[in-house]
Amino acid sequence: MRAIMSLSTKRWVGGAALALAVLILCGPRAIAEDEAGARSQCWSLPLRGLPGESRIKHGFAGAYVPLPNGQLASSPVPPAWRGVIRRVDLPPGVKKVALTFDLCEQPYEKAGYDSEIVDFLRESGTRATFFGGGKWIETHEQRARQIIADPLFEMGNHTWEHRNLRLLSGKSLVDEIAGAQLAYAKVYTALANNQCLPPDRENKVNALVSSPGQPLLFRFPFGACDPRSLRAVADAGLLAIQWDVSSGDPLRTLLPARMADWVLHGVRPGSIVLFHANGRGWHTAQALRRIVPELRARQYEFVTVSELLNANGARPVIAQTCYDSRPGDTDHYDSFARRLEAEYQKFKAEYGTKAPRVPAGTSSHLPAVPKPVPAVRARNPVKEEPKN
Repeated sequence: MRAIMSLSTKRWVGGAALALAVLILCGPRAIAEDEAGARSQCWSLPLRGLPGESRIKHGFAGAYVPLPNGQLASSPVPPAWRGVIRRVDLPPGVKKVALTFDLCEQPYEKAGYDSEIVDFLRESGTRATFFGGGKWIETHEQRARQIIADPLFEMGNHTWEHRNLRLLSGKSLVDEIAGAQLAYAKVYTALANNQCLPPDRENKVNALVSSPGQPLLFRFPFGACDPRSLRAVADAGLLAIQWDVSSGDPLRTLLPARMADWVLHGVRPGSIVLFHANGRGWHTAQALRRIVPELRARQYEFVTVSELLNANGARPVIAQTCYDSRPGDTDHYDSFARRLEAEYQKFKAEYGTKAPRVPAGTSSHLPAVPKPVPAVRARNPVKEEPKN
């Protein structure tokens, strides 16, 4: 894989990578002018979104995707980096912020792709981090290719099927983590073979380097974890990334102006902000059209999570438990996730590769996020003492 990546780096100035570089420099016009050449080599869809892509679909054969097979090589995360990174302390006067977007998908559905969000990020030259579920990557392979190949973006692991890792153990826990790594590696390898990757796709944070073609960053479904799942993620060589600002975008009644107000009020230097781009982020694109220019006016620089962790003098703030705004506030998802888990198991046992349907009485929506309330130069992480 390293040989492939080296070849990709040398030949990166051609094809889709060049188109994406021009896109960043030239803005919206470049999307229209360069996408035809880009997709012929690297993907089969235009960069711009298509009508209906954000729609979540149920009850069709393609909703079932078997867990990918493969072997993973990884080095466990060292003790100082274990836990969940909530934000990053930066030196005085340094104003960086990381926008993050979850792309999760449950077993019996095909979630959406919110092209309005991605198109805006490209048009405005806004760097961002996506956390892709493995199943989402499999069912949106062409869009995953475009995101992974884009120099503006990076992609982390958001588990295979967005199951609550607090409820899993043994092989089920390992598979949920490894499934997304394998799905990403498949797409990465295809891009590398076609020389479609920019030269910075090797994921690095401090002395930590992911295995070639695999994510280094990880986000827990529901923002929930326990000591066992934290240990499993770290043992898989992944840095757990939480957030300190939740946009609340899964809450359908949260209007764009209110979402923007909340995010703008909560952001401070080193913040990591949570959004969704899988059809479950209501009004997110509209809110971003105010959030991005206003933060730029405040002299903020938009960076990926890796870049935030790699900033000069950066000190990641690490907690030993997962939470949204206060310790324990994501634990309430356990009961909801148990009901979903029972439906997942029933679905797989009954349908397997047969044409599935949504079990009767099962909600297709993720629970709403509680009302809104990841070679570096980073110094040693800060162990956070959360306030009750």
